[in-house]
Amino acid sequence: METATAPSNTLELVFKEDTALTEMMRLRVSSLQRSGQKRQDGERLLLPHEAVYRLDFPTQELHFSRWYFSLSAHGRVTITGISQHWTPDLTHLMTRQLLEPIGTFWRNANDPEETPLKWLEADMQEFGERIAELAKVRKVMYFLFAFKDGAETANLNCSVEFTPEE
Repeated sequence: METATAPSNTLELVFKEDTALTEMMRLRVSSLQRSGQKRQDGERLLLPHEAVYRLDFPTQELHFSRWYFSLSAHGRVTITGISQHWTPDLTHLMTRQLLEPIGTFWRNANDPEETPLKWLEADMQEFGERIAELAKVRKVMYFLFAFKDGAETANLNCSVEFTPEE
């Protein structure tokens, strides 16, 4: 996990917030609340501190290299991948479509801002490899980003680096 730019033989993909999809999922929550209905069995509703992000893959044959992540304040960001079986324009998000492991980056409130971020290295490595594996069968992948302990989307830069397969 570094802040440097990717070398020329690599591909750095930036996570982009999908505001339209996030809003659609928030409308689902408010619609259920207004009507007094319950979510479908197994449905995963968007929480207030979450947003939907996406990665667009220009090519499908990739090897995971590393994460680039910066958080210009304290807080915790959790990234959960969503499986290829979710078609957001047709179906609701179900808990069975959430992938493991999840990625978590954080900086504690009492840490100075220049303190390097903390993360679970083995989980992040496996998560990156899983993303590369799923890229083989899709052009876009969705993620739930959860912002906790003071983290905000405005303070976040996140991308993942891949090397194309030969």
